[in-house]
Amino acid sequence: MKEVKLSKFEQEIEDAAELMVPITGEKKEKLDAIIASAAEKRKKKSISIRISEHDLNRIKEQSAAEGIPYQTLITSIIHKYLNGSLVDESAIRRAIRLMKS
Repeated sequence: MKEVKLSKFEQEIEDAAELMVPITGEKKEKLDAIIASAAEKRKKKSISIRISEHDLNRIKEQSAAEGIPYQTLITSIIHKYLNGSLVDESAIRRAIRLMKS
């Protein structure tokens, strides 16, 4: 049988699985609430928005270049914006240039 090499993350999961025990009562209720909350956050809702044809075409071009559907790209942009992880690369490059001078 071929030996499988686990990544560090996979090994951590494997090690934790060996320590797991069934939970009941209050702990199970708390865990169920956490799972339900996470599922609620992942729910999708359809919306309609108006966007300039030029911007939509650019989004479609970018999504094609990245190999993902354009609606997925739009969703990703909104998600990153709301989480504070949407980065303006040109602004970062300008800031780096200013710091170097």
